[in-house]
Amino acid sequence: MRVDDFNYDLPAELIAQQPPDRRDASRMLAVDRTGGRLEDSQFSRLPDFLSGNELIVFNNARVIPARLFGKRLGVHSQKPSRRTVREHLTGNVEVFLTRRLEGDIWEALVRPGKKMQVGEQVQFGEGELKAEILSRGELGIRTIRFASRNALSIEENLEALGHVPLPPYIDRPDEATDRQRYQTVYARRPGAVAAPTAGLHFTAEILEKLKAKGCELCEVTLDVGLGTFQPVHTETLEEHKIHSEAYEITPEVADKIRRAKSGSRPILAVGTTVVRTLEDAAARTVAAGKGELLAAGRAEAEIFLLPGHKFRLVDKLLTNFHLPKSTLLALVSAFAGREHILRAYRHAVAERYRFYSYGDCMLIR
Repeated sequence: MRVDDFNYDLPAELIAQQPPDRRDASRMLAVDRTGGRLEDSQFSRLPDFLSGNELIVFNNARVIPARLFGKRLGVHSQKPSRRTVREHLTGNVEVFLTRRLEGDIWEALVRPGKKMQVGEQVQFGEGELKAEILSRGELGIRTIRFASRNALSIEENLEALGHVPLPPYIDRPDEATDRQRYQTVYARRPGAVAAPTAGLHFTAEILEKLKAKGCELCEVTLDVGLGTFQPVHTETLEEHKIHSEAYEITPEVADKIRRAKSGSRPILAVGTTVVRTLEDAAARTVAAGKGELLAAGRAEAEIFLLPGHKFRLVDKLLTNFHLPKSTLLALVSAFAGREHILRAYRHAVAERYRFYSYGDCMLIR
């Protein structure tokens, strides 16, 4: 499948730079995945679009303040010259955490990458947190080890010193309000470096209305990685190497999903991260020959959902609008059909919907 077949024109002014005044004030475009019919509405009316017997699955991953700004403490792999010694000792460094490996060891993007060799050290704040480069990987990834130099834990120092990892298409520095708004109201499990943005629209009141409607709610965890914004540089989607993301499905949630499917109740995924979690877990269960629909546990989502995929679990999807020529646009096209989705996107552009993380949403059913 050619990447260019998943393209659309988007005026830059439609890329939302700020969240709406209220979480549930966003617009919602309802899409019929069978016939492609479109209906303009508001997210606050979501319960009106549901039957009331849905099992709604949320991603409870919590975004960590993954962007850090520090200063270099010296060079270990090359001797600084008289001209560059000040830069080596005091040069500014940006560290963007991509995922935790174990304990105090993380993978991260580091800028300036070429100058940060193995053995380099960086301090953050007034020195209360330090990091050392342990190894270099592909695509500029570094493995780093953190050390706390005060009474706080590493996690507490990251929380105090880190910045909200806003997506690259939000063209402004993070603000104090982003700490709360770039986080779902049900976020519980720290580890994500990007928000499961379809969940940003929900309020406690909407969740209560869904329960009153008769819907059952449950949560999985997928640590959204930086790869969610990774551009596709290949000519075909099949050539692209999809990123992996860690997820967990508890036995209780797996049981709820199995019971919903056996009872012919629709499963509504809130966001593409939930789709990826459920479909990857279902595919692994089948491959393992366990003789059941879905097994609980932890795994790395490696599934690449392209048109032609037969969805085993997800029946409905609430999602934000995605970038042109992206793996997420391919995912929603796999779910509802490429022509239906691209026509919906053209409609959303014409009707001046707000796009991407802080933008409006689509309900595909």
